[in-house]
Amino acid sequence: VSVQDAGAQLAASCLDLQPGQRVLDACAAPGGKTLDILQSVDGLQVTALDVDAERLQRVAQNLRRGGVQADLQAGDAAQPQHADWGQVRYDRILVDAPCSATGVMRRHPDIRLLRRASDLPELAQRQSTILSALWGLLVPGGRLLYVTCSLLPAENAQQVEAFLACHADAQSVELPTVPGTRCGEGVQLLPGIDDTDGFYYAALHKVPVS
Repeated sequence: VSVQDAGAQLAASCLDLQPGQRVLDACAAPGGKTLDILQSVDGLQVTALDVDAERLQRVAQNLRRGGVQADLQAGDAAQPQHADWGQVRYDRILVDAPCSATGVMRRHPDIRLLRRASDLPELAQRQSTILSALWGLLVPGGRLLYVTCSLLPAENAQQVEAFLACHADAQSVELPTVPGTRCGEGVQLLPGIDDTDGFYYAALHKVPVS
């Protein structure tokens, strides 16, 4: 049994997965979304990436418990250029980005005390770097799903809008399976309204070059 907030369980359905696809789950630990992806469609080739090798062991444990397998890789999602996983092209990429976690404060109220004012610009810059780095690994016609557990526009709608402004080959995709409030090019789930933690989902389609 894998226990997740309902808002965290939407990623697999948003990716529009098909058998045989190569999928990169970046920032994968602790592995709940990786497990959902593998259990949603048969025949996927999934790479689960995390910068923290110790937390990657949590991913391995969760996948074993679920009876599924993935290629586990320890590495920085912002630096794919010299890594083996960075030489592969993927049909689907999940970016469950490092963020302020302001959307889960109802379960983790200590976040309010631990966050500093300087954290937000640093996190926003890392999110931007990861998005741009991984976009180059997505095949034309592929889909990248950007997810945070944040309530802050700088990490969510503003981040996606800035990315779209700099990437002419990117188009936003509607996410009809995600409840919540339309926010920029994505959807925001709000604690107290959607009865979930606060998550942001935005899907980006890579336009094939003619």
